[in-house]
Formats: sequence, C-alpha cells, structure tokens
Amino acid sequence: MTKYTAYLKHIDTLIAAIIGFIVIHIFTSYSGVGISPDSIMYASTANSIQAHWSLITFNGTPLTFFPVFYPFFLGVMQFITGVDAFIAGSVINSCLFAAVIFVTGWMMERFITHAGIYKILVLAAIILSPALIEIYSFLWSETLFILEVMLFILAYHHYMRLHSTFSLLMVVIITAVACITRYAGITLIGAGGLMLLLDDQLTIRRKIKHVLILGFGSISLLAGNLFLNSLNTGLSTGKRLPSITSFSENLHYAGTVFCDWASFHESADSYATAIAALTLIALIAILGWKAFTGRINSYENIVIAYALVYGLFIILLATFSRFERLNSRLLSPMFIPLLISYTSWVPDVFVTIKKRAKYVLAGVAILLMLAFEYASAQSLYQRYDDELDYGVPGYSDDSWNTSPFVQFLRSHKHIFKPGVPVVSNADEAVYFFTGMHSTPVPHRYFKQDVDKFYQRKHYYYIWFKTLDNVELINIHDIEKEHQLKHLYDLKDGAIFEYNGDGLK
Repeated sequence: MTKYTAYLKHIDTLIAAIIGFIVIHIFTSYSGVGISPDSIMYASTANSIQAHWSLITFNGTPLTFFPVFYPFFLGVMQFITGVDAFIAGSVINSCLFAAVIFVTGWMMERFITHAGIYKILVLAAIILSPALIEIYSFLWSETLFILEVMLFILAYHHYMRLHSTFSLLMVVIITAVACITRYAGITLIGAGGLMLLLDDQLTIRRKIKHVLILGFGSISLLAGNLFLNSLNTGLSTGKRLPSITSFSENLHYAGTVFCDWASFHESADSYATAIAALTLIALIAILGWKAFTGRINSYENIVIAYALVYGLFIILLATFSRFERLNSRLLSPMFIPLLISYTSWVPDVFVTIKKRAKYVLAGVAILLMLAFEYASAQSLYQRYDDELDYGVPGYSDDSWNTSPFVQFLRSHKHIFKPGVPVVSNADEAVYFFTGMHSTPVPHRYFKQDVDKFYQRKHYYYIWFKTLDNVELINIHDIEKEHQLKHLYDLKDGAIFEYNGDGLK
C-alpha cells in the first residue's frame, strides 16, 4: 500500500506530462514540426549518420558549427522508427516535452517545502509557456538539451545526498552528453563546479578531487568532438566572428526576453537592462545566503545555480562572439530554472507565517500565478490560431508549401546541367524542397571566401527573394562583378547563370 501510494502521488505529474504531449502534437498537427535552417543541418547530418556513419551535412561539408549528439540522436530515432526526422519530429518533440514536464514534477516532489498546489501551478506554467511551446514546435537541439538540464539537476541532487564517486560519474555522463548536444552544455560544468565549491559537506581534498573528476570527465566528449572538427576542417567550431554588441546591449536583450516570458507590457522593455541585472544579482545573493547559512544542498539551489551560470554565460558569450541577437530560443534552457528560482521561495515563506495570514497571502500568490498563466494562455492561443491556418513558421508552413518558386524548382530540376555548381542565398531551402546539392554564397566579412567565389567561371545562382541575409553577399553585389544571365524570374525567387571567363 505504501509503495502504491508513493507512485500515486506522481499521478498529477503524469497527467501534466500527457497534456504537454498533446499540446505539442496539436501545435504541429497542421504542417508537421517547424523547420529552420538549423533543423535541416541537424536532419541531413542524421541521414548521413544513418546511411554511412559520417558527419556530413546537406551541403557536403562536415558538421562543425553544431556538436554531434543531437543529429546522432535523430539518426538513432530514424533507425528505430524507419521514419525521416522531418516527419517524426512532431512525435519526438512531444515525447521530449512530456519528459521535461515529468522530470520537473518528479523533482518538485522533493523540494524542501513541498506544496501540491505550487507544483501544479508551475507545471501548468510550463505547459502554457509560449517560449517552450515555440522550442518544442521546431526540430531544434534545445528540445533535447532542456531535458538534459533537468536530468542533470536530478543526478546532481542524488550526488549531494551520497557524495560518492559513482553518483558523481552519473553527473559526469549527463554533462558530457549535454556538452555535445549544445556547446552551451559547458554551463552544466560551471553550475556543478559552483555547487561543489559551495558544498560544506566535503573536505578540501575531496572537493578538489571531485571538481577535477567533474571538469575533466564532463569535457572529454566535447574535446573529442572539437578535435574531430579540427581534423576535418581545421576549425573546431566553424567560422565565428567577433561580437558587434556590448555587454550592456546583451544584458538589455536578455531583459526584454525575461519581460516577454513574464507577459509584461511592451513598456517594460524600457527597464529591461535593470530587470536582467537585478535578476542575476538576486540569484547571486540567494545562492550566497544559502551557502553562508549552510543550506546549500537542495534541488532549489541547484536550479538557482544553473539559472545564474547559464544567464551569465550566454550574455558574456554574446558579448565576445557573434551570432543572432539574444532571443527566447537562445535563453530557453534558462526558462524552467528561472521560473522555479522566482517562485520556489514562496512555499518556504508560508511555512513561517501564522495560519490566518498564511491563507490570505497564499490566495494572493495563487491569483498572481493564475494571472501570469492567463496571459501566457492568451499569447499561446494567438499562436495556435495563426499556426492552425498556416503551420509552424519556417520551411514547413504554407508560405513555403504554396510558394510558386518552390513548386517551380521541384518540377524543373532538369534545367541545371550536371557538373555545374549551384549556389544560393538559402542552400538549406534548396536541399529541403528539391533534394539538390548547393553551396551558400559567402559571408561578406570573410574576404578570402568572397574573392574565391568571384574567381568561379561557371555556376547557377538560386535566389530566394524573401531570404536575403545582410551578412551574405547579395544579388546586387554579385552583379557588380559578374554578368549574370537571367534564366527564370518568379515573384518570390529567380534563377541566374554565370558562364564567363572572368570578372566583369
């Protein structure tokens, strides 16, 4: 009976996980899982892994810009199911989202102050989160990485209870895999190392030993991945550019994401920098206070440590390395830890309050949480209303499925002469819609690549008019150097040919 009751107390978590599965299935039911350029990179590499155990992407080059495990995971799923990742992605993501919800609920059952209503409200906030629904509507590596973050928290808490080498190795395995799922997986090493340094139950000698095991063990697979990349291409993580945004700008962008997650009015963006700074300072203060008072070993504190380390890491990385502006996707692994960090103190406080006041304040807290979830639900409904009509934004939505240029490419692949290279401003779109191989036009900041491109004697250029990237050389740049022959022109794309003996 006791064992039955122990399992029965997780029934609400199981129900929440099932609801999460259904929600993702609904959002991807119209046109399948969302497909972005990154998705095509992952799925095409998964095809190569399954077919001949190579890490070759759709454009014929080795995978270096992303680590290897997510494509490997998709390849395994493809092998098991016999279904292409583009098709199976909806079910895969539904399962991953359900797993994240279940692991989170399981973890919350073991918080210092357990409150059933609090757990239900947090799980509901996760299910209704537009930020997470967006992630799990796309074929992105964050879908797997977020689950790995939650598994890390479970494993690290188990280690804190036992402080055994075996339990630490479980943490190391999860962290090592996370590091080759996303390069940001090193934040798990940072969070684990921080918690180890703050742990007052270990001797200095043992603490140093465990820090070394965690650090070197967790980085091992990533080191191997980077070494393989260097052998294949000479570049460990692909071509990267220095950042063009300052620390204060990135702090502001992170703050706007936090405001959006909290469903604040757009006017709150004026205070985004202060909100982000106060959030990070508060996380540092809470963690420091818990360490000072000897109450560091808990689930809540691991969550706070990860939210802090990931937030600082991604803001600093954006300050030194150039990639897309900080947005909800890049910060998404921080969503659940930040949600718990913001709210987990509430049940603790209520324990210390007198009975009558406790119920009044609890009612206020519940109403505030319900108001937050209502605002999230409204935003989510708007997203659902749009995606029910057009599909998940990206290459699988109706703007692409009904594109005249895409239909033309599919039915006129014969116009490209064999042996003549094809270039495009969206080589991933060419592959996804036609299966043809092409290469991207070069990045304008890599002058050597641009010069090499202009030395070509013969090529076709496929131009998607709606996808011009300001960081790539465009049709106007090319026409200044090469006399292009206009073969076909449609409202959303065109095909050119260059067959000259040199520069214009």
